[in-house]
Amino acid sequence: MMRSLFSGVSGLKNHQTRMDVIGHNISNVNTYGYKYTRATFQDMLSQTIAGAAKPMDTRGGVNPKQVGLGMTIASIDRIFTQGSLQTTGNQTDLALSGDGFFIVADGDKKFYTRAGTFSLDRDGNLVNPGNGMKVQGWKSTTNERGDRVINSSGSVEDIVIPIYGKVEAKETSYVKYKCNLDSKMPIVPPNATARMRSSAGITTNIDVYDKVGNQHRLTLTLWKTGANQWTASAAMTDAMGPLTLDIPASGNQPNQSNTSNRMNLRFSPEGRLISVADESSPDELNQGALVANLNYRVTGDPTVRTVQLDLGKAGLIEGITQFSSPSTTKAVEQNGYGMGYMESFNIDNSGVVTGVYSNGTKQALGQVATSVFTNPQGLVAAGENLFEVSNNSGLPNIGPASQGGRGTIIAGSLEMSNVDLSEQFTDMIVTQRGFQANSRTISTSDQMLQEVINLKR
Repeated sequence: MMRSLFSGVSGLKNHQTRMDVIGHNISNVNTYGYKYTRATFQDMLSQTIAGAAKPMDTRGGVNPKQVGLGMTIASIDRIFTQGSLQTTGNQTDLALSGDGFFIVADGDKKFYTRAGTFSLDRDGNLVNPGNGMKVQGWKSTTNERGDRVINSSGSVEDIVIPIYGKVEAKETSYVKYKCNLDSKMPIVPPNATARMRSSAGITTNIDVYDKVGNQHRLTLTLWKTGANQWTASAAMTDAMGPLTLDIPASGNQPNQSNTSNRMNLRFSPEGRLISVADESSPDELNQGALVANLNYRVTGDPTVRTVQLDLGKAGLIEGITQFSSPSTTKAVEQNGYGMGYMESFNIDNSGVVTGVYSNGTKQALGQVATSVFTNPQGLVAAGENLFEVSNNSGLPNIGPASQGGRGTIIAGSLEMSNVDLSEQFTDMIVTQRGFQANSRTISTSDQMLQEVINLKR
C-alpha cells in the first residue's frame, strides 16, 4: 500500500520539474539564440516479489513478479534546432545559420553562445553589450607584399574594428594593362614628332602613388611602327629626371639597362602579344609574363622607385592584343593608394570583417571565429545565453564559419528562439494531467489506508 503513495509522490515531484522546464522555455520565447529544453522520464527500480522460473518438462516458464517504485527524470535535453532569422539591419548583429557557436571571452575564460547581439565598445572591441565579453577571432596582419592577410589556424584573440582609424599610404608596385590595339592603325615613321605619334596612336592614363601617398599621372602612349609591331613610351607627372623602361632579362642572360623611356611590343599574325623588348638594349621577354619595369624618382627622394607594367602573357589572349577592332587598351588596375580613414565596415558569410576607407580601398581587419562540438548537448549552460565546455561535450573545434561543418554567418540578422509555443502549451496540458493523475494516486491510496484503519471499529 505504501509503495503507491511514494510512486505518486515521485510522479508529483518530477512532473513539477517538467513544468519548471516548460515554464523556462516559455519565458525565453523571445530570447535571441535560446534553445529550448525538454524533460524525459524513466521508471525507477522495481521491487521483485518473485523471480522468473525457467520452463520444465511438465510446466512452462514463469515470468518475474515486480512492482514499480515510481518514476524519475531520465534527462533534461537541450534541443539545438535552427531558430528563425530576424533581419535587424545592424551590421554588428550576427546570426549563425547551421551548427556552431560564437566564442566570447572573459579574460582567459572562453564561453560559447548562439546569440550574436554584438556591438562596439569605445576602444573598437567587438563585444557582447550585455556583459562586456569580447568576441573572439583572428586579427589580420600585413605580409611581405603589404597585403592584409588572416591566419585562421592561429590562436583566437579579441577582434578590434578601428572605426575612423587610418590606413597608411601604399606605393604603387604594379600596373596592369588589358584590351586591344587596332591592327588597322597606320604605321608611324621613325622620325615622327611626339604630336604625330600621339594622334596616330593610343594614349592611356592612370593615377599611381609614391610611398607617402602623392598622386602621379602615369601616361603610356603606343603607336604602330611596323607590321605586328608597336612602340610604347612612358611619362609621369612630377617625376624628377628621365624615366626609363627596363625589360628584365630572360633565362640566365645578364640584364642590360635601358636608357630610354620606350619599349617595343611584337605580336603574332593572330594578334597575340609574343614579346616585349628594350629599345636601347638587347633585353627581350618572349615567354611567360611579359612585363616592363618603369624606373622613376620624385622630388625630395633620390631613391629610384620602380613600377612594374604588366602587359599580359606570351602567346595568350589576355593583357594587350592586336585585332582588327577599335583600340581599347587601358590600364585597368594598380595597387597603390593614399592615406585614408575607415568610414564603414561589413562582415561576410565566413565572418571576415572588411573595412571600407575614404581612399576607396577595402582591407580585411579580422575574422569572427566559430566553434562546433561533438556533443553540443553536453555543454553546461552558464546563464546570459552562454555555455561552457563540460566533460561530455568534447573539446571545441574552432575555425572559420562555413568550413568543417560550421554554419554560415549572416550579418545584420539575429537568430530567434526555437521555442514553439503550441508545442510547449500542449506539453503543459499533458504535464498538468500527469500531475493531477499522480495526486489522485496519493488521495486514493490514502482512502484505502483509511479503510484499513476503520477495520478496528
